[in-house]
Amino acid sequence: MAPLIIVITCFVIILDTSQSCHTPDDFVAITSPGHIMIGGLFAIHEKMLSSDDHPRRPQIQKCVGFEISAFLQALAMIHSIEVINNSTLLPGVKLGYEIYDTCTEVTAAVAATLRFLSKFNCSRETVTFQCDYSSYMPRVKAVIGAGYSEISMAVSRMLNLQLMPQVSYESTAEILSDKIRFPSFLRTVPSDFYQTKAMAHLIQQSGWNWIGLITTDDDYGRLALNTFAIQAAANNVCIAFKEVLPAFLSDSTIEVRINQTLEKIIAEARVNVIVVFLRKFHVFNLFTKAIERKINKIWIASDNWSTATKIITIPNIKKLGKVVGFTFRRGNMSSFHSFLQTLHRSPNDYNKPLHEFAMLFSACKHVKDGDLSQCISNYSQTALTHDTTKTLENQFFMRNDFLWHYTEPGLIHSIELAVFALGHAVRDLCQARDCQKPNAFQPWEQILSKCSKECSPGQMKKATGSQHMCCYDCVSCPENHYSNQTDMDHCLLCNNETHWAPVRSTVCFEKEVEYLDWNDSLALLLIALSLLGIAFVLAIGIIFTRNLNTPVVKSSGGLAVCYVMLTCHTLNFASTGFFIGEPQDFACKTRQTLFGVSFTLCVSCILMKSLKILLAFSFDPKLKTFLKCLYRPVPIVLTCTGIQVVICTLWLVLAAPVVEENISLPRVIILECEEGSVLAFGTMLGYIAVLAFLCFVFAFKGRKLPENYNEAKFLTFGMLIYFIAWIIFIPVYATTFGKYLPAVEIIVILISNYGILCCTFFPKCYVILYKQKTNTKSAFLQMVYNYSSHSANNLALSHVSLNTTNHDTAVTNLSLNDKAAAYPNCNHCLAQVFGIGRENAMNVPKTLLQKRSSSI
Repeated sequence: MAPLIIVITCFVIILDTSQSCHTPDDFVAITSPGHIMIGGLFAIHEKMLSSDDHPRRPQIQKCVGFEISAFLQALAMIHSIEVINNSTLLPGVKLGYEIYDTCTEVTAAVAATLRFLSKFNCSRETVTFQCDYSSYMPRVKAVIGAGYSEISMAVSRMLNLQLMPQVSYESTAEILSDKIRFPSFLRTVPSDFYQTKAMAHLIQQSGWNWIGLITTDDDYGRLALNTFAIQAAANNVCIAFKEVLPAFLSDSTIEVRINQTLEKIIAEARVNVIVVFLRKFHVFNLFTKAIERKINKIWIASDNWSTATKIITIPNIKKLGKVVGFTFRRGNMSSFHSFLQTLHRSPNDYNKPLHEFAMLFSACKHVKDGDLSQCISNYSQTALTHDTTKTLENQFFMRNDFLWHYTEPGLIHSIELAVFALGHAVRDLCQARDCQKPNAFQPWEQILSKCSKECSPGQMKKATGSQHMCCYDCVSCPENHYSNQTDMDHCLLCNNETHWAPVRSTVCFEKEVEYLDWNDSLALLLIALSLLGIAFVLAIGIIFTRNLNTPVVKSSGGLAVCYVMLTCHTLNFASTGFFIGEPQDFACKTRQTLFGVSFTLCVSCILMKSLKILLAFSFDPKLKTFLKCLYRPVPIVLTCTGIQVVICTLWLVLAAPVVEENISLPRVIILECEEGSVLAFGTMLGYIAVLAFLCFVFAFKGRKLPENYNEAKFLTFGMLIYFIAWIIFIPVYATTFGKYLPAVEIIVILISNYGILCCTFFPKCYVILYKQKTNTKSAFLQMVYNYSSHSANNLALSHVSLNTTNHDTAVTNLSLNDKAAAYPNCNHCLAQVFGIGRENAMNVPKTLLQKRSSSI
């Protein structure tokens, strides 16, 4: 037994030694010479084999777990390069390649990158440190790969040193679009921004809003998680749980974390949809265990495993539920299919993965097709000690469609696009150079050779009808969007509440806060009009005070009523000041209340005067009796004003106006007073309108009183101005927005106030100042008599015409004394209206009748 153990131990040591990396060339997976060398990075094995928890020596470990899909990706690169070499794209120039196996590890990828960057044609293969690499000639001109974003980020940071073009066929992390951090990185697939947006939209359209999310603990997984979370929130989709698995299979905790994730899925019974951002081998292990636990869900697949044959061929995969995935665009695969059919004719001296696959395929030839992939991946390498060279050609391709069955068309097409993009870049550079010489151009010059011009900041890429992802149009970012880097896939949205951006912007600008400022020209004009109105009020008050005992002032209701009305006008003009300036809570609550109560008090006084006028000219005994009972000046004014006070008080208590930021405009924030309750605001204005309408009706009926002392017709005109102003105000106020909205109400207040002030007081001031002869007691009495006689004649004629058919006889028998006697109340009422004593009013007809009789 002991000799057998010694033999096995020696055999393992020999095998391990044969597979170790002695020289840099041993590290190369596939190579072919050429005038221009292109590097390749593919995860042909799924993990590195390490016996310890952490490395004890700085050496590259062995790779295990042969990945057929990644092997096919490397073959796709080789096939594309051969197509270019056999075409007229690069006449006289041959493309060569060096392909390395990253083993799905950043460490191996970085080691390969060091070799890419090593100086060309240098025996020591060292990376020379220089301050300027513009003339530096590295081993390769460009790199295809890697597949995983985590690896591509690490590789890109190293390649940035020499600005060596790196074209990835599968790395979709959104951060790789950042040209500041990854200036030489390019890709032939869209970023995760579009994939996560499509996923969230699919979930929202399907009516799902409670989902789970599984991702990996690396840059790709974390970025995808954050991007998807933003898109999900925008589509009203909630994430019930987020599970994160170790990024690499070499992690000893991965089995434990997968089991914990499955337990979480079982515990969250209401979650039936799970989004999976994982690598193929993660998904394989996760699904295999999920099938054992009889978990049945809807799985949303990311593009890096949605079409993987490794996943599709898992036994009993249908018991897992439904899988909905997103994949890359496909192309014509016929040429690649033919390449696979003739693969056994290709030399494999410099193609280690092909040789390894041939041995594994031969060793697993007894396995059924469904288990063949797993056998190849798991087959112990210690069993591959026998020579399979003789059987390679005979047995390798007995199942010639096996590789074709494992082909992922989307990835193959992306790799072809990457190779052809580099081919076209080399063609453009070689038109005026001899590219058979290794130093014909430096790697960084290829970055300037593109299908499309670089999109500058303020623009984004827009896909064209071409199947090539490298060909696109540059379009300007729309309003409120910006891009601050070159070649961005999409523009970023500004925070619409606080910032804005014009078309083709590179930054977001902070919105300016606007309101009707005191320095605004319109505000100054309105304030000037308000001050002018206050000056008019003061002047009228002085004129009335100095002519207190004249008939005009007395006919206006006396100085007390005039002072009340003038005070109201002053407050109305003053209330406009609260509409200007930066809105404050006090100003918002005061401006409408002050205007509403003061204007109501003014209209109430006018209503009292209009009722007094109606009482004066009414000669219907029943109506007159009713009006006498109704006419109570002080209670009328207090009641009408008190109702408005109650309305405004309830408004302030229940829904007071507040300061609000209006962010609906694209470039500014409007600081305005939000009225709190549209109903309360409308009730306040509607109540004033009802009082004004009553004033209008009463004043209209008294419009025929003596001209020099009659204010009824002016009140009628003043009310008409009020109605016209506020009827126009309603649609204008409803359709106006911005900082000039308060100016609309100020203008209406000024028009209403000026209309009533001018129609109420200006005619009287005109009589006082320019018609002083008519503002005397005798002139006033004459006017009263003339009106009284005219009214009596008209009424007598009407009365007789209604009670006799011989109206001529009735008119002849009536005398002026009879007229005065028949309507004894007329003169008393006019005396009330025009402010003279009852005795003076009764003496008017007697004196004037005597004069008139003698003259007759």
